[in-house]
Amino acid sequence: MQRQELRAAVSLAAVFSVRMLGLFMIYPVFAAFARELAGATPYKIGLALGIYGLSQGLLQVPFGLLSDRIGRKTMIVFGLVLFGLGSAVAASSRSIDGMIWGRVLQGAGAVGSVILALVADLTAEENRTQAMALVGMTIGFSFLVAIVAGPVVASWIGIGGIFWLMAALALMGIAITTLLVPTPRRLRVHREAETVPALLGSTLRNPELLRLDFGIFALHAMLTASFLVVPELLHGTLGVSTRDQWLVYFPVLMVSVAIMVPAIIVAERFRRMKTVLLGAISALAASQLMLAMGGHDAVILIAAVTLFFAGFNIMEASLPSLVTKTAPSGSTGTATGIYSSSQFLGIFVGGVAGGWINQAAGTFAVFTFISALAVLWLIVAGTMRPPNHLTTRVVRVAHCSAAEAARLSARLREVPGVAEALVIPEEGFAYLKVDAKTFDRAQAEAVVGVTVEPGRSQQCSF
Repeated sequence: MQRQELRAAVSLAAVFSVRMLGLFMIYPVFAAFARELAGATPYKIGLALGIYGLSQGLLQVPFGLLSDRIGRKTMIVFGLVLFGLGSAVAASSRSIDGMIWGRVLQGAGAVGSVILALVADLTAEENRTQAMALVGMTIGFSFLVAIVAGPVVASWIGIGGIFWLMAALALMGIAITTLLVPTPRRLRVHREAETVPALLGSTLRNPELLRLDFGIFALHAMLTASFLVVPELLHGTLGVSTRDQWLVYFPVLMVSVAIMVPAIIVAERFRRMKTVLLGAISALAASQLMLAMGGHDAVILIAAVTLFFAGFNIMEASLPSLVTKTAPSGSTGTATGIYSSSQFLGIFVGGVAGGWINQAAGTFAVFTFISALAVLWLIVAGTMRPPNHLTTRVVRVAHCSAAEAARLSARLREVPGVAEALVIPEEGFAYLKVDAKTFDRAQAEAVVGVTVEPGRSQQCSF
């Protein structure tokens, strides 16, 4: 990447991470804190934890579409203002109802899709995958840091302090956006990074993508419901107070990452993605059954939590890659947008259902619910086709007619290693799905380099 592109990717990754850091930081400590709020019940605690996912999931796509019209940075700043205001409301609340409204407002700052669109605006096609990967790694790292840091920070400043910290992080994100993030010369729709309304119907009818959407929905529903009851179980079984539970989470997360890395290597290098996928879902289901049946045994408890985070991290790393591999050419941004909304709706359902079940039937029933959700996911994933191992290439082409675009698409599909090709003449791009092991780049460049209009030749970049 060029210096300007690296600056854009790093600064936008920082905006993403400062926002996600605070959101994840409350997970390990929220249930214990919320019990002290006026009017708190297990159901309302679950609602308060998960409801930000509802507003976040519903507003992801509208925020992205609005940013096409009024500007990316404007929408990011607006979203961070909403997030900061929601954090202040939550920090000031002394009742569970006030906390719920604060969390709704937090979720209304749905800037994730806009940040990814701005990354696409500020990077060349050949460097975009690297930039997106940097943002993705930052999100994953933020999650790991937040789960460990949450109990520590809460012991210093309380969970109310964490919400004030979120407000401060929102201000930091606004400063980074306005001062450090470059302003794109022009805005355009990026089919590989943004939702295209015309493609929503076909994407929602794609059964393979729907299986993946259900997967991320289930994964985050399980995570949210688990954090309603696991901290209390750690306290009761291990005698570890909420503020000291980082001593459990830190080694557990390190072991889970050590399991995740070779699993991802096996999945990608040896093309055993479905096997690894089913193994990780099985681990998630087994962990919940272990917690339900033996959570009061210290050894079983630690083993179950480790197994859960190992499965979670494998799926969190694998599912986005599967979405990009599975989405048809030119539909990756739309598929990713629906996938992201499914994730946040899973957070909402996990919080609401977990809280309601906990109130009605207790901890054992919550683990039973999560186990059943994992088993259902295992059945859904078991019916999926073995995923392909294709990557996306975006090729710049000169303006051409619809007939010429169709002919060029057909010629590109004849290139070795090209599984799909779609030329969008009004955008000036061809979207390819290729097998990196067999893709003949030189031949593809030769095909794209032919003249399609008198005196006008196409230019490509991979």
